[in-house]
Amino acid sequence: MGAGEYKQSIDELGVGEAKQHLFGAGQLDLLPDLNAEEAVVTPSKAVSTSKAVSNSEAVSLPQPHAPVALPSLHREALSSLPEMLLIIDTETTGLDPKRGQCLEVGAILFHAPQRAVLAQHSFLLPVETNAAESINRIPAEVTRLDQPWRQGLDYFQALLDAADLLVAHNAGFDRQWFGKDQLPAVSKPWLCTMEDIAWPVDRQLRSRPSVRDLALAYGVPVWAAHRALTDCIYLAEVFARCKDLETLLLHGLEPRRLMRAQVSYAQRHLAKEAGFRWNDPIQGAWTRRLSNREAAKLEFQVVSIDQQEEQPLSA
Repeated sequence: MGAGEYKQSIDELGVGEAKQHLFGAGQLDLLPDLNAEEAVVTPSKAVSTSKAVSNSEAVSLPQPHAPVALPSLHREALSSLPEMLLIIDTETTGLDPKRGQCLEVGAILFHAPQRAVLAQHSFLLPVETNAAESINRIPAEVTRLDQPWRQGLDYFQALLDAADLLVAHNAGFDRQWFGKDQLPAVSKPWLCTMEDIAWPVDRQLRSRPSVRDLALAYGVPVWAAHRALTDCIYLAEVFARCKDLETLLLHGLEPRRLMRAQVSYAQRHLAKEAGFRWNDPIQGAWTRRLSNREAAKLEFQVVSIDQQEEQPLSA
């Protein structure tokens, strides 16, 4: 589950206020190198750039779409698109990996060109306590029952090895648990379905939708929340319904930089509506990770805070 949804659930259940922890995703190198020299993008000047109990039940998905013709996309870029996606979700005992632990992992291996689920897997990891039991409904004593979680980890590693790209909803939250305790370190690129993909306007989603809102927008029934495999199924179902999945992946894999909105107090609603966050991760600023192409479409100027110089481009 993503940290944003975790915080919302905690607030709803009155378990105190939790601070959302997001770690910026690194740039993905699956696409050809793109120019990202400019520190600021204005709306009037486009800049060229570029989540052990094993579960093996089959997911019932729609009939795969025929390959979609995308004449407007360059053949070189299309050839660089990943085909094997590993959709991942984690359930944890808290928000901070320095104090909490991952207690459940869910994963679905999804073949993008065929819109097909190839494998799915979930397993529990043993923990002593679970401060988030009221959220994920996983008692710590259940995680310690005799079950083959080590073999579950082995199979998960095989799924990781088969994947070209790791996908998660709020990937910045899920990726921080890997390489800690029992979970293996991962070096493959990540794609965040909350931050990196601009979902079609006709789906009427917020700029940073919850996984449940995303599923409902694509006609996917929502029957449970806060279990790892369930959230993976939602994303797989959404991908299976996306006729424009290739375009969404292509744009989602563009290099991104943390950008600050150049808005006045009176204009702050523009930044909020565009998915920028106040004081997170930079105090006193509205920020969001964007590609130059996305930044060029905004109604206000942004400046890259990954750059030392912050001189706006002239229109």
